[in-house]
Amino acid sequence: MKMNPVVHFEMPVEDNTRVKKFYESVFGWKMTQLGPDMKDYLLATTSPVDKNNMHINKGAINGGFFKKGDYGTITHVVISVDNLKEHMDIVNKAGGETVGEVMDISGIGKFVMFKDTEGNQVGMLQPVIL
Repeated sequence: MKMNPVVHFEMPVEDNTRVKKFYESVFGWKMTQLGPDMKDYLLATTSPVDKNNMHINKGAINGGFFKKGDYGTITHVVISVDNLKEHMDIVNKAGGETVGEVMDISGIGKFVMFKDTEGNQVGMLQPVIL
């Protein structure tokens, strides 16, 4: 089976302004506040990217912050897959459980959350092919 890499992390937050200031000043991350159409998601760019927003340092990942309660209250990672529907079936057959509906994130891809056999909440993303 092909290895599917972790491509993103997400953490819950109560105060976007406070967490933005913290990660910019402590780690030098570029923090980008999105609007209400994206549930006020706060993007975190963690290493230099090229004009296509691809990491110059291969293997690095970006992340983001969501309001506590929107997608839970715990940190989770996002795994890239080639075929989201196929992997949803694989997750369910292996004893996991998909959570919620597939979201179409404009310019990014299709996304869904799942719980593994230990109850960990994890995201799966089928990225848009550039």
